[in-house]
Amino acid sequence: MTSDSRHYWGIDIGGTSIKCGLVNSAGETIAYEQVPTLESEGPQAAVNRLANVVQEIETRTKTVGQVPRIGMGAPGPMDLSRGTLVAPPQLPSWWEFPLCDQLTEATGRPISFLNDANAAAYGEFWLGSGAQGSSMILLTLGTGVGGGIIVEDQLVNGVNSFGSECGHIIVDPSPDAQLCAWGGGRGQLEAYASASGVVMRTKHRLSEFPQSLLQKYTGEASSQLTAKRVWEAATQGDEFANLIIDETAHWLGIGVTNLVHTMDPGHVALGGAMNFGGEACEIGRRFLHLVTEEFRQRTFPNVFEGTTISFATLGHEAGYLGAAGYARKQDG
Repeated sequence: MTSDSRHYWGIDIGGTSIKCGLVNSAGETIAYEQVPTLESEGPQAAVNRLANVVQEIETRTKTVGQVPRIGMGAPGPMDLSRGTLVAPPQLPSWWEFPLCDQLTEATGRPISFLNDANAAAYGEFWLGSGAQGSSMILLTLGTGVGGGIIVEDQLVNGVNSFGSECGHIIVDPSPDAQLCAWGGGRGQLEAYASASGVVMRTKHRLSEFPQSLLQKYTGEASSQLTAKRVWEAATQGDEFANLIIDETAHWLGIGVTNLVHTMDPGHVALGGAMNFGGEACEIGRRFLHLVTEEFRQRTFPNVFEGTTISFATLGHEAGYLGAAGYARKQDG
């Protein structure tokens, strides 16, 4: 089997679904399937479903014997050395399950195991917005804030499998700083720049803006408030919604500055679902500009000139592509 003929599985495990992509050495997706996680059925049932997908697709694509390794990204906290998930809140029945050992037994392949945000970062580094450099940081803005760091072609996984957890850096040290919604500490980036953080900050200040379109989400309707609805109100010119988005950019810019001053990667990509419309939307472009401007004001001129901040480009494909790419790297 030559290196050009090798293919790699990229598996991206989420609380609702599992993305499975068969990827060749050039990064092209040969086949793709998404299967339900069905968390309540437990991890062994999911392993069995994944093994069936692997067998069926390799038979159909005539790649049997050409797939030496499987890459798999999953949510943390995790123990990479043992191949287990320690305590991910979205997968409670999977805690301490020997996930890698069981998938290896079911498929006959070694597993390259990594945090889901690290997998997305490696995807962007291999095939996306960071493909032209040797280092980068990815911040995934979703329900929480995930992160992935690559320094000189090496992914930062950490001694405690906690490397690149950028959402848990401190951006507000004040005693009344906001708490993370997912059990993190006070004043962490995730409390301010995630979708859950946006919702919490919006609820805290909504009474100050009685004319806001977001008033419809008070009282019994408060559970319907989402970061997407904040963005939708902003697109209609809502002053308060736009203020919340601009404040989010402020906090994210502080976080970016801290990370760049630690790693100096040359490139920072913003991924995840909460991009306020991204490059295609005026508000998304303003959000990116304000993050960049906050960074400019807080860093050194030469560092600013040598650093690009952009939206990520791979979208929902980043996780499985990065997992496959990491398997390719470990296959040597």
